[in-house]
Amino acid sequence: MAQLVLRHADGIAYREAGPSQDSGLSPVLCVHGWPQSSYMWRHLLSALASTGRRAVALDLPGFGDTPPDSPGTFERHVEALERFRRAVGLDRAALVVHDTGGLIGLRWACDHPDAVGGLVLTNTGFFPDHDWTEIAETMRTPIQGEALMDSLSREGFGTLLEAASDAFDERALDEYWKAFTSPEGRRGMLELYRSFDLDELKPYQARLAALDVPTLILWGQKDEFLPLDYASRFAEQIPGSELVMLEDVRHFLFEDEPERCAEEVIGCLERAGV
Repeated sequence: MAQLVLRHADGIAYREAGPSQDSGLSPVLCVHGWPQSSYMWRHLLSALASTGRRAVALDLPGFGDTPPDSPGTFERHVEALERFRRAVGLDRAALVVHDTGGLIGLRWACDHPDAVGGLVLTNTGFFPDHDWTEIAETMRTPIQGEALMDSLSREGFGTLLEAASDAFDERALDEYWKAFTSPEGRRGMLELYRSFDLDELKPYQARLAALDVPTLILWGQKDEFLPLDYASRFAEQIPGSELVMLEDVRHFLFEDEPERCAEEVIGCLERAGV
């Protein structure tokens, strides 16, 4: 497998795996969700590079090794993604998103359609009637959100993630805990969740379908956080998209089944000639 390298560009940390020689294939840009970082894509990045593709994944501001960039709003995260894309020289890339990274990444894709050559949507949402999880609702609620962020310990964080997947080892927990190691980082998460105005997504529904690029919807069927019908809604909304349901796989599918996920992503890109 290709070696992963942690780099920085325009103040944003990112992981990259590059092929030994340029294959001419489309590069891939991966956007993580909460509470993860580019580390979640480690297996996929290496697998993509082994097929001759450049593969990059950023740490969004306040996550992983990228410092917070106050205010940590939805809009600023979308702007950071475009700034990063330009800084690392990606003219056109296949976009892979997960969790809240889907809200950020798909908004960016609709705003910059010429930069998108393909889509892979994994256990995410992009709907005006998005159902917030219990923890997200808490973070969106004043006082309650602050209480949660201020009280969360490394031990409690580990318990939270381990309840959602038994694939999180200590290294992964350490990487994802980085987002919680400063007061600014914790407040940035509250700013992000409180800045989402889902009504703003209404005009983007048609724009997502209008991207007209090869699309894979890869879904952990046992997701305990997002409604299962989100997968079929995406499939109906995006003509010609592929829908792959992973049985007995939960929300954090790239932790639970990294090899299977990589196979599905690579297969879709190859079939589409992206």
